[in-house]
Amino acid sequence: MPRVPDRNEPAGSSRRRAAVAGHEGDASTARALLAHADGDVRATALGALARLEAATHVDVERALVDRSPVVRRRACAVAVAVASDSAHVRPLLDDPEASVTEAAAWALGELGQPTAAVVAALARTATHHHDPLCREAAVAALGALADARGLPAILRATTDKPAVRRRAVIALAPFEGPDVEAALRRACTDRDRQVRQAAEDLLAPP
Repeated sequence: MPRVPDRNEPAGSSRRRAAVAGHEGDASTARALLAHADGDVRATALGALARLEAATHVDVERALVDRSPVVRRRACAVAVAVASDSAHVRPLLDDPEASVTEAAAWALGELGQPTAAVVAALARTATHHHDPLCREAAVAALGALADARGLPAILRATTDKPAVRRRAVIALAPFEGPDVEAALRRACTDRDRQVRQAAEDLLAPP
């Protein structure tokens, strides 16, 4: 029987037990700790279940709406591991915590489900989010999905901050057409060396 901590057990001790459970095949303890009051413990427990390939879609769906951003962020990674429906992850693009939004964008790219709602939400994040890391992650996801509906947002991102521009150029790889070629040729004269290099690599003959 898994030992569920009482209220006096330090959160650090519970978190260590959750981590150990994931390495020792103790899914029962990890699952019990999903109900812990501390978000770090819940996140570690969810990660332990994922390591044991025992996390379920229900576990992920609950964690995606957890009150702790640490848990929501971990849930994005586990959503990929269990091949969740992207519809459950998409709302986290509007999460108040930028780190959760970034994780959600990455997960949506990895899940590979380019529904109209997902592509539109990623495009909005790529062009309007206040955090450049979130914009960069959303652009990368659009490139991974390779859906033509996301191309305008990627093209717009080629004029963003350097890190976003670099990611946008790479994200253009699956696409063709005059707008794409024009954006790549402009990127060849970009003031950022890495942007120029990425564009030159894509334009180089096979």
